[in-house]
Amino acid sequence: MLVCLMARDKAGALNVRMENRSAHVDYLKSTDHVHLAGPLIDANGDMCGSMIVLDVPDIAAAENWVANDPYGKAGLFESVTLTEWKKVIG
Repeated sequence: MLVCLMARDKAGALNVRMENRSAHVDYLKSTDHVHLAGPLIDANGDMCGSMIVLDVPDIAAAENWVANDPYGKAGLFESVTLTEWKKVIG
C-alpha cells in the first residue's frame, strides 16, 4: 500500500528542521518503506514541510513510521496527514 505523508512545518521552525535534517535523512535511508521523499519549498526558497510516499502494509505501519521520524520527535510539524496514494504515472 502506498501512503502519501504530507507534513507542514510550524512557522519559524526552519532551525529545528536544519538541526534534525541529518538524522531525518538517515532515518529515510534506514527503512525499506520510503518510495520517494523530498521537502516542500516556500516562496522564499526555504524548506517548509515534507512530502513522502511510503510503501507500507497498512496505515498503522505508516503511523508507526511517522512516530519514529526524528522530525516528528523534534516537534517540527504543525500538521501531518496520511492518505492512501495510487501511482498512475512514473
